[in-house]
Amino acid sequence: MRIETSVTRLLGIDLPIIQAGMSWASSNAALALAVSQAGGLGIIAAGPMYRDDLAAAIDEVRAGTDRPFAVNLPLYRKGAEEIIDLLVEKRVPVLVASQGSPKKYLHRFKPLGTICLHVVAGEDHARKAADAGVDALIAVGGEAGGHPPPDLVSTLVLGRAIAKAVPHVPLVLSGGFTDGQGLAAALSLGAGAAQFGTRFMLSCEARLHDAYKDLVLQARIGDTVVVGRDLGMIRVLRNVFADRMMEIERQGTPEDVRRAFFQSASLKAAAFGGDTQMGKIEAGQSAGLVSDILPAADIVKRIALEYAATAAALPRPVPNKNEERKLHAG
Repeated sequence: MRIETSVTRLLGIDLPIIQAGMSWASSNAALALAVSQAGGLGIIAAGPMYRDDLAAAIDEVRAGTDRPFAVNLPLYRKGAEEIIDLLVEKRVPVLVASQGSPKKYLHRFKPLGTICLHVVAGEDHARKAADAGVDALIAVGGEAGGHPPPDLVSTLVLGRAIAKAVPHVPLVLSGGFTDGQGLAAALSLGAGAAQFGTRFMLSCEARLHDAYKDLVLQARIGDTVVVGRDLGMIRVLRNVFADRMMEIERQGTPEDVRRAFFQSASLKAAAFGGDTQMGKIEAGQSAGLVSDILPAADIVKRIALEYAATAAALPRPVPNKNEERKLHAG
């Protein structure tokens, strides 16, 4: 199956299904390779990866498929310049950059033909990235896990606003999507693809501790909270860490105390070590819509089939009979 949009044409992929770059979950080759092979865009999350591990993952994906894939680079990460050097050396086909200015990298990748997507969280940010010359935008709404936009505007509203603000730039929407119905919603808002994060967390290839996956699998749509609003806000599932952090925030605790507690917990402790009590269980509100763990390729196929069924079932406009008579009479 092929679903052609502005984003699939830009990236050279069959389906407007993008797997989010998720630290630890997709900081490997397996998940990105499976998604790209299935016709979507798989993304290696470079955020927590050492240079040599990232190089090996890129080589492994390249050896496993001739389809496009991407690397996600948070520009604030320690050693970002060294990682940029590696990605230039490897000539990655697609770069997804976040949390920084496009001016930091575009001049390095554009001459190579690398397609550059930039993550944005508002209209002004989108305009600036578009003016800088990025090839496409990924807009992340308030439903998303990890780092949603500070104002928590929903993907429904944010996506429409950005599609109107920069209609000439291909757009990917992220936050709240798990299935083909969500993909249909994203495309109807003016996007050319949807990005799926939490759904691919619950894939066989996601490199997450089983205890982490189990907690996400059991979650309902109201089980996530946002904490650390002025410290690098994140959306996480409620656990001991999240409940204590919320209580500290409610009490108006001094910033240095809040920051120390916030930084004492980590995503790695949960994702890699299985600490589901004091680790940061990053997940989106859409966790409550996912009820199974599947191979990533099956997830891609299911989303595509659901999209086709949804699009076919949408009500079609029915002509007004009076208007029809006027047309015929004319």
